[in-house]
Parts: sequence; C-alpha cells; structure tokens
Amino acid sequence: MAVRIIIDRKVKKGKEEEFAKLLRELRTKAVPSKGYISGETLRSIDDHQNYIVITTWQTIDDWKNWEKNPERKKIQAKIEKLMARPTKTKIYVYA
Repeated sequence: MAVRIIIDRKVKKGKEEEFAKLLRELRTKAVPSKGYISGETLRSIDDHQNYIVITTWQTIDDWKNWEKNPERKKIQAKIEKLMARPTKTKIYVYA
C-alpha cells in the first residue's frame, strides 16, 4: 500500500538558498530509490521560511529503507543545521 510522507521544516532566515540546494540533492538521490513514486515541495505564503515536502512511496518499508540510507542521513544532517526548529515527519496512508 502506498504511503505519503509529510515533512515539515522551518528554515532559518537567510538559509533558504542553501536549503533549496540540499533539497534538490536529496530529491536527486531519492528518485532512483526502490519504491519512490513522487515528491513535491511547498512553501508557505504566510511564512516564507516554512516548507512542506510531500513524498509518496510504494510501501512503508521502502520509505523506512530510504530514511536509513547513509547518503540521506548525511544530507539530512546538513539540512538540520539550517533549521529554526527540528524537522517534523509524519507518515500517512490513503483512507
């Protein structure tokens, strides 16, 4: 069953460009990963430092494997340094 992952991030002011570069790098690595279906990034119109990433995976195991991927962890660690608060991740299934 496909799952959607909602990742909520708030970037420190002035770090948006560096963050966007890292997100592109992360997506480039995710696309060829087993089970990856799609991903999109949304930016709040009310708070330009707030971003939501919505990514879809074939199974929760596919997502969990990607989440544990050493390359992803390395990029995610760089992303966390740019955050105004810790990243929030939630997993959803179609109702």
